[in-house]
Amino acid sequence: MIVEYIRYRIAEAERRADFEKAYAAAAQQLDLAPQCLGYELSHGIEEPDRYILRIEWTSVEDHEKGFRGGPHFPPFLAEIRSYIGDIEEMKHYTRTSVASTAGGTA
Repeated sequence: MIVEYIRYRIAEAERRADFEKAYAAAAQQLDLAPQCLGYELSHGIEEPDRYILRIEWTSVEDHEKGFRGGPHFPPFLAEIRSYIGDIEEMKHYTRTSVASTAGGTA
């Protein structure tokens, strides 16, 4: 499993709600794609023009060839195409052994 992080900067406040709606619609294709193991879109608090999309893929090849070459990518891209110019980073990462063992609650 690998993790893809996509950092967006949506400067115009009026575009942010539309951006979230577009990703909600695009996410339906991620749910259908066997290469996608999960995703999460986070919105910046200190910097509200910032978003980070985290997607877990089975592998880089499955993402780049399987998903992008498959039937779910065209409708996914159609939903978010107008935000491609807002991307600041789009990279794949591998997890390390440093991770929380807690259940995520305080």
